[in-house]
Amino acid sequence: MKSGVVWRCLRRRSMSTSVIDWWDNVGIAPKDPILSITEAYFADSSPRKINLGVGAYRDDEGKPVVLQCVRDAQAKIAGCEFLESLSRQGSMKLVDESVKLAYGESSDVVKEGRFAGVQALSGTGACRLFAEFQRRFRPEAQIYLPAPTWSNHRNIWRDAQVPQRTFRYYNLESKILHFEALMDDVKNAPNYSFFLLHPCAHNPTGVDPTEEQWREISYQFKVKNHFPFFDMAYQGFASGDLDRDAQAIRIFLNDGHLIGCAQSFAKNMGLYGQRVGCLSILCKDAKQAISVKSQLQQIARAMYSNPPVYGALLVSTILDDPDLRNLWVKELKVMADRIIKIRAVLRKNLLELGSPLNWDHITNQVGMFCYSGLTPEQVDQLTNKFHIYMTRDGRISMAGVTTENVAYLANAIHKVTKSGKES
Repeated sequence: MKSGVVWRCLRRRSMSTSVIDWWDNVGIAPKDPILSITEAYFADSSPRKINLGVGAYRDDEGKPVVLQCVRDAQAKIAGCEFLESLSRQGSMKLVDESVKLAYGESSDVVKEGRFAGVQALSGTGACRLFAEFQRRFRPEAQIYLPAPTWSNHRNIWRDAQVPQRTFRYYNLESKILHFEALMDDVKNAPNYSFFLLHPCAHNPTGVDPTEEQWREISYQFKVKNHFPFFDMAYQGFASGDLDRDAQAIRIFLNDGHLIGCAQSFAKNMGLYGQRVGCLSILCKDAKQAISVKSQLQQIARAMYSNPPVYGALLVSTILDDPDLRNLWVKELKVMADRIIKIRAVLRKNLLELGSPLNWDHITNQVGMFCYSGLTPEQVDQLTNKFHIYMTRDGRISMAGVTTENVAYLANAIHKVTKSGKES
């Protein structure tokens, strides 16, 4: 007995003084370039500070907007029994309405049920589900990402362990689409490659192919048997017209492609915090769609089990109700038109300041972002001297530009660029 007591005492003493260093090998992860900008902005006490980093819509007073259609949808669903969790596929009403929004109300794909669709955690979650699906069922295929693209795209396919390549997209010198280089890269990629495409309001450049260029891209994809995956985060924000902004997808659809599409309602419904999205994959027939959908559901089950209910109910209510949908379309156009107008004002201010540089790209680009052409050093000057925050590649979130701060922004840009060569 006495030896047993001694042994237990020694054991307790050993346990209390010896700790296994499980996580000594864990270093600090690099900061997300966009989130770190927001953190620095909030830490700045200057009254003149401007946040041009985050890609969420703001009104002309710089305030987040709750659309009236969202308020009306909230009132309509008040008292609904929506606390019960959804199935792994999410809200099928949301999926059905989302697919019609992307592919067209009268699309044969919708009528014939030739799509596998699941609710996703906004556009990021939809991309992540697809990346995992690609890894499992086409492990030999690479994903080609445009250069440049949204920085998180690289993280998503990297974490899914899918090999990545880039294809040329933007011409830094001319500040337009590098179309010939893009087509060369499409032609030279191995057959059956996967390509990520932005159907409208390209992030970060704001430069989209023309209708004719989309048709040429679609044709070459057919020749090479490439798979197009569209990340549609800004439908309605490029032109204010939902169908026009889905034109690229409709072109590929009419050309007979089987495609994938990630959709987000964070920006165009102002539901950034609700994480409402949809992933759809077109299949050769309804039978194949059932198989693909079952695999997407299984992937989602292991990742997060079931998607949230409330945001999906808001979106599906707006899309399914003719009055609410019409109100949403009107409000979306107001948001798009504000972005278009403030682009023109920023360019006008720069010209009136006597800037010798060409700023036509500000108004030639579309959507929420302006790829300004500012160098990282010039961006640093804007932050350090003028308290203006943006990503170091010079991407300006036009939603952060207002009637009140546009003159200050133009003056700051003019001062950091006037002594150098064309930005």
